[in-house]
Amino acid sequence: MKNTFRLILGIVATAFLVATPHAQTATAVQSRTRTHVETLASDKFEGRLTGSPGEKLAGDYIISELKRIGAKPLPGMTDFRIPFTFTAGSKDGGTTVTVTKDAGGAQTFTGATTVQALSFSDTAEATGRVVFAGYGLVVPEAQNFGYDSYAGLEVKDKIVVVLRYFPEDADQKTRAILARYADLRYKAQAARQRGAKGMLVITGPRSPNAGAVVPMSFDTAIAGSGIVAASVGSDAFAPIIAASGKSLEEVQKEFDSGNPHVAGFAIPGIMVTLKANVIRQQQTGNNVVAYLPATTPTTGINKPWVAVGAHYDHLGRGTTGGSLAGQDEKNAIHHGADDNASGTATALAVAEAFGKQARKRNLLIAFWSGEELGLLGSNAFVTKPPFPLETMAAYLNFDMVGRVADNKLTVQATGTSAMWPKLLEQANVAAGFDLVLQEDPYQPTDVGSFNIASVACLTFFTGAHQEYHKPSDTAEKINYEDLVRVGELASGVVKRLMDSPDAPLFTKVEQKTETGGRAGLRLFTGTIPDYASDVKGLLLGGVIGGGPAEQAGLTKGDVVIEIAGQSITNIYDYTFALELLKIGQPAKVVFMRGGERKETTLTPAARK
Repeated sequence: MKNTFRLILGIVATAFLVATPHAQTATAVQSRTRTHVETLASDKFEGRLTGSPGEKLAGDYIISELKRIGAKPLPGMTDFRIPFTFTAGSKDGGTTVTVTKDAGGAQTFTGATTVQALSFSDTAEATGRVVFAGYGLVVPEAQNFGYDSYAGLEVKDKIVVVLRYFPEDADQKTRAILARYADLRYKAQAARQRGAKGMLVITGPRSPNAGAVVPMSFDTAIAGSGIVAASVGSDAFAPIIAASGKSLEEVQKEFDSGNPHVAGFAIPGIMVTLKANVIRQQQTGNNVVAYLPATTPTTGINKPWVAVGAHYDHLGRGTTGGSLAGQDEKNAIHHGADDNASGTATALAVAEAFGKQARKRNLLIAFWSGEELGLLGSNAFVTKPPFPLETMAAYLNFDMVGRVADNKLTVQATGTSAMWPKLLEQANVAAGFDLVLQEDPYQPTDVGSFNIASVACLTFFTGAHQEYHKPSDTAEKINYEDLVRVGELASGVVKRLMDSPDAPLFTKVEQKTETGGRAGLRLFTGTIPDYASDVKGLLLGGVIGGGPAEQAGLTKGDVVIEIAGQSITNIYDYTFALELLKIGQPAKVVFMRGGERKETTLTPAARK
């Protein structure tokens, strides 16, 4: 009964706010919306992974709908697709390890089961003497837990050998601490910081996967980590450990106690040459973008573009990270009905509502890909926009809007303009949602790209659920009646933006929370990394207003190459380096700006 009442209100709202001369019945709109969701979330589209055939099929479907609605390619373009490139993964291109004895004789090892580059390795060659550095673990002093595998070791220009994982026999508390620093990227960074030329990883006989090489994992980093690194199997490691005169099991057992005083050692009488070959696979994703031109001249119109958008990509079969599927769902299609076929259907519904009526502004209709890999598509768009973003009055984003419950609809990023609360209140009179307004625009969805580009924006969201990022996010779980109402509310907002001579004035919101790694749980630096960067270092996509980074003089476009004495080659290095910072304690930051090396001091604040 309650939903029927909402439906009637929705019909009235659509007729009043959009004033379509050929207004569709709510049943027809709901049927079309259901078709969009069921089509995009079907097995045929295989989870719409960026760069996959499923993404192409989804793009084809969306383009066919845009043509039906009457939308056109953007001015100066003939295609609805705007491609962008990204790193889709890494594979080993033929890595080798050669062990040369001082007394003469050399053995070269190759093959995927014997030696394999780590996914973040540089493609390069390194030769040196060998130092066994235990588990290669370094716990920052800030943790008040003394553990440094490199204490007393000289590894400059050497090849470091480390055990995979962390001490097997340590007590639970110690294991919990050490496990935080057992990521191979962290171990590689620790070796590089101490001057090592290369790192070899061996899985000890007392560990899981004993003697096996580390599989190449998905790694979206475009650049290498600044060190040559590979894992070796038992066969390739045999002549190395033999040169030490010890057995690997005996050595590992000593380290497995977790005793921080068990020291590493140099392995005499041999040289190791590591030739790592990592092939980073580049792929192309495609945004699908169209527009409905204004029906009257836009001369004199302040900011003549209004934009609606949603990401249409999802996780494919969950093989590239982000999947929360259980073991019994491994490699299953992640249908993404709510995330984000629902948002895609809503953006299409808004476009359809405006397809046959007068428009004082151009309506941009955008469907992003690469959102699940880090806002790649929307970031590419705002980085190289097809028209000046200064002419965009506002951007409305829809991400996961198909699970309305208890009549609650969350609208985020309302702090980006003082106009939003009143405008939403007006548009919601007919829609009748219990709106939850959140000012914060720093959301893990495409609205973040537009906020950084200083565009007033909103993003609509109906909340997370237990099917999030699982294959079970399927079409029959969508609440279609209320999904249509979300589109009606959004159409009301767009209608007001179309008709108003004034565009929302952008307001920069200071971020109160910050996403990040482990250190991000305790301190706040105010940096906004550009995850799609291929530069050596950490490219800043922006800084948070009033945050420590802004106070330090850092700004968008700066490339951080060192912080607190730790060299930074990528986002992972930066995350690890945060562990060294202390709240309220100034840290030197070295960065590049316009090709010039600069320094500043950043003082981290406590996370609120």
